[in-house]
Amino acid sequence: MKKLFYIAIVVIALSSCSEYQKALKSEDVSVKFAMGTELFDAGKFNKANRLFVQIVPKYRGKPQAEKLMYMYSMTFYEMRDYYTANYQMERFVSAYPESEKVQEIAFLGAKSYYHLSPVYSKEQKETVDALTKLQDFINSYPDSEYLAEANTLVKELDFKLEKKAFEIAKGYNKTGPYSRDYQAAISAFDNFIIDFPGTSLKEDAMFYRLDSAYKLAVNSVEWKKEQRLKDAISYYKAFKKSFAESKYSQEVDAMHEELNALLQGYNSKS
Repeated sequence: MKKLFYIAIVVIALSSCSEYQKALKSEDVSVKFAMGTELFDAGKFNKANRLFVQIVPKYRGKPQAEKLMYMYSMTFYEMRDYYTANYQMERFVSAYPESEKVQEIAFLGAKSYYHLSPVYSKEQKETVDALTKLQDFINSYPDSEYLAEANTLVKELDFKLEKKAFEIAKGYNKTGPYSRDYQAAISAFDNFIIDFPGTSLKEDAMFYRLDSAYKLAVNSVEWKKEQRLKDAISYYKAFKKSFAESKYSQEVDAMHEELNALLQGYNSKS
C-alpha cells in the first residue's frame, strides 16, 4: 500500500514538472500566465518568476497586467532578491496608484531596502536609504495597516545609526592611550549626544565622554592641564545631573575625586 502511495506521488510530481516544462516552452502567453499564477499561489516563486519574466513585456496595457506585475514583483521579494524587488515594486506603485495592492507593495518595496541594510559596523548608506523609503511610506499612507511595522523598522534602523556613531566615538576613546586623541573622542561624543538626544545610549556616551576628558586632563601637558581638569569636572557635573543613580557611579566619583585633588594643587599655588 505504501509503495503504491509513493508511486502515485512520484507520478504526480513528474506530471507537474512536465506541465511546467511545457509552459516554459509554450508560445501561448495565457498558458504561461495560468501556470505562473498556479505556481505563485503554491509558493513556488522561483518557477513562477521564470514564467513571468517571459510574458511581462507582452501584457503591458492589458487588463491582466496589474495582477501579473503584482505577482512578478512579489516573486523577487520572496526570492530575497531585494534589489530587484524594490525596483519592481516602485514601478508597480507608480503604474497602479489606485490598486488595492498598492499599500502592500509600497510597504514591501520600502522593506526591501530595510533587508539590504548591513550590520552597524559597516558603511550605512543602505540604512539611510531604507529610512528614507520607510519614512516616505509612512508619510504617504499614515492610516495604513502596515504603519506599526514600518515604525518598528524605522526605530531599528535609527538605532543602527546610533550604534554606528557611538562605536566610532568609543573607538577614539579606546585608542586614546596610543593616539592620544581623547579630544576627538570628546568631540565625537558631543556630536553624538546632540544628534541623538533621545538615544538609549546616552548614559554610556556621557560616561565615555567624561572618561575621555578625565584621561585627557590627567595626561595633559602642564600648560594645558588646569583648564582640562576644569573641563573634565564640568563633564562630571553634567553626567551626575543626568544620571544621579548610575551603573557608572563608582567610577565617575573616583575620577571626580582625583580631578579635584589635582585641581587643588593649582588653586593652592594661586
